[in-house]
Amino acid sequence: MKTGRAILAAALFCLGSAPTLAVSQNVGILQSEILVVDPERLFEDSDLGRKMLSEYQAERETLAAENQELAAELEAEEQRLTDIRAETSPEDFRELADAFDARVQQIRADSERRVRDLERKRERMPVEFLNQVDEIILDIMRASGGVVLLDQRSVILRAEAVDITDRAIARINQEFGGDADLQDE
Repeated sequence: MKTGRAILAAALFCLGSAPTLAVSQNVGILQSEILVVDPERLFEDSDLGRKMLSEYQAERETLAAENQELAAELEAEEQRLTDIRAETSPEDFRELADAFDARVQQIRADSERRVRDLERKRERMPVEFLNQVDEIILDIMRASGGVVLLDQRSVILRAEAVDITDRAIARINQEFGGDADLQDE
């Protein structure tokens, strides 16, 4: 219990000695050197982030449909091989079966590569998103007098006023509205 009180006291001391928050009378913008943002919400709740996720999902569904189509083709080809087995010499059949197996292995390797590439793309999306919106974030920081921007997930205590996530989402939506094309990577 004493440890909890000590942590709370230290946090309150840090908050008490932190730069003060002020709202500029002339522009109505919060002034603080330290700001926080929720990058996950920024990505998931902005039009640009949603568009990126939607495009990823469409690519994923296309890939799944192509894989299903290939699987059906391979199944039909395997059935054709089974059907001609009785009327084909063992040597000729072995050659056809080996060619089929090689094709299956190649298709499987290509499919696995495409899935990995797509998943890597998904993993990179939040970083690419932040690269596209970094000027907006910097503008908000400058307008707020901010010199440090922290990920809100790493902040234990904060005043809600220093969280610029909602303002950033609004500005991103203004800049990259729903129909805007994504910038090339």
